[in-house]
Amino acid sequence: MTLSDVSWWVWLILFLIIIAIRDVFIQKKHTISHNFPIVGHLRYLLESIGPEMRQYFVANNREELPFNRIERGWIYASSKKENNYEGFGTDRDIYANQHMFVNNAMLPFKPGVNHPNTIDKTFLPCAKVMGEFNKRRRPFRPASVINISAMSFGSLSAKAMDSLNKGVQIAGAYHNTGEGGLSPYHSNGGDIIFQVGTGYFGIRDADGNFSMEKLVALVEANPFIKAIEIKLSQGAKPGKGGVLPAAKITEEISKIRHVPLGKDVISPPSHSAFKDIPGLIEFIENIAELTGLPVGVKAAIGKTEQWEELADLMIATGKGPDFITVDGGEGGTGAAPPSFADHVSLPWVYGFSELYKVFLKRKLTDRIVFIGSGRLGFPAKAAMAFAMGADCINVAREAMLSIGCIQAQVCHTNRCPSGVATQSKWLQNGIDPTLKSERLSQYFKTFSKEFIEVTHAAGYEHPCEFTMQDININVDDKNLTSKLDKTYKYKKAPVPFISMQDLKDCPHLGGQHHKT
Repeated sequence: MTLSDVSWWVWLILFLIIIAIRDVFIQKKHTISHNFPIVGHLRYLLESIGPEMRQYFVANNREELPFNRIERGWIYASSKKENNYEGFGTDRDIYANQHMFVNNAMLPFKPGVNHPNTIDKTFLPCAKVMGEFNKRRRPFRPASVINISAMSFGSLSAKAMDSLNKGVQIAGAYHNTGEGGLSPYHSNGGDIIFQVGTGYFGIRDADGNFSMEKLVALVEANPFIKAIEIKLSQGAKPGKGGVLPAAKITEEISKIRHVPLGKDVISPPSHSAFKDIPGLIEFIENIAELTGLPVGVKAAIGKTEQWEELADLMIATGKGPDFITVDGGEGGTGAAPPSFADHVSLPWVYGFSELYKVFLKRKLTDRIVFIGSGRLGFPAKAAMAFAMGADCINVAREAMLSIGCIQAQVCHTNRCPSGVATQSKWLQNGIDPTLKSERLSQYFKTFSKEFIEVTHAAGYEHPCEFTMQDININVDDKNLTSKLDKTYKYKKAPVPFISMQDLKDCPHLGGQHHKT
């Protein structure tokens, strides 16, 4: 009798016996597989595919977080220029706590024959100019109110970053580099906001300290950099640094970030270039003076005492940031321990309202472009943000969804199945930047078109005209619905606005496609 004469079921039994021996006598890590050899493996298999089973077969359309099926479906359909409508009425509980309503006008705004939105239904620039008050040499008006939030190359794949950057060029939006430095994949010609993080990647000296010379040289060599953002903290893990493991540092990342190969790179929780609020203002002014660019800060919001100090110094000195990006404590693409992601810093609506009141009280809102970031990439949510005082919004995960992300929530493992948040060459090879850039662009255009339509329905020409009385939010059973000014205890300062045509004619308008 030879081995080929042995039946297949005998081989199967032998294989199972070997697994059982291994489970009981060799492995010591898993109690379940020790106590229930062979069968115990089914438990681990079901646990590993549990999130996918719940996502596709168990959770209802409105149930999942961070983005439910309806929200993901709207982004997917919008990015593919497919039908993103819903029929037979909403399936959302419109009486639920925190549900929001936009108060429409009896007669909507109607653009004229030669109105910019009659010619281009997606034209929606920021109503404010970054750096205008502080008289920066190169002020910047974002050509789109929806833009790409800070996501670093290294966190996202090369092909994903390439897709996003080519997409913003088509859409006329800007792209925030994240703290990982300016990569070739950010350099397709779209407007860039360069982020200065605590690790000073791409602009650091040999000791890891900030190098003004490198920053100035970078700006001079790349005229598509339109502004500088100093990251104080981020929504995923405010006040906590990060580690880029040596295993993830390729030669390309090493060159871009100016970090050594074969060694873990630490991104500390705080800056070494300044120590206090006066030092921050000096840092901002030095960068602005030497680069000519608008300079802002990004932070997740918790305590407001230091923000009050900043605002008071802005009054006293006439100096300070040109824009402030408020990151919500909802987190984002950055990996973080649950203790940080779930509990440290305020969600966007709470954090933004607290911060805005600090500057509103001191009549400083006209000096600052306020940027919101925290699951705002939907027209109705953006309307609420603008009613509260936002001038632009940044999106990260929504942009990722538009280029193929499936919300697998494994960004921190380097095993992203859609190739978006991984450095695996095999996984990211499934991304076609030419196709995905069009989808990002189409998502932005669809968002802008629908946001304009919501704005017109409320009787306004531009979303900057939204007031807090234009939005109602469900509070409780006693007072079922309340306007935002009553809920958050302030009234948004009016934003100076003449007309869409005035914005279109602005010499500082970004987004090259609007100038053709």
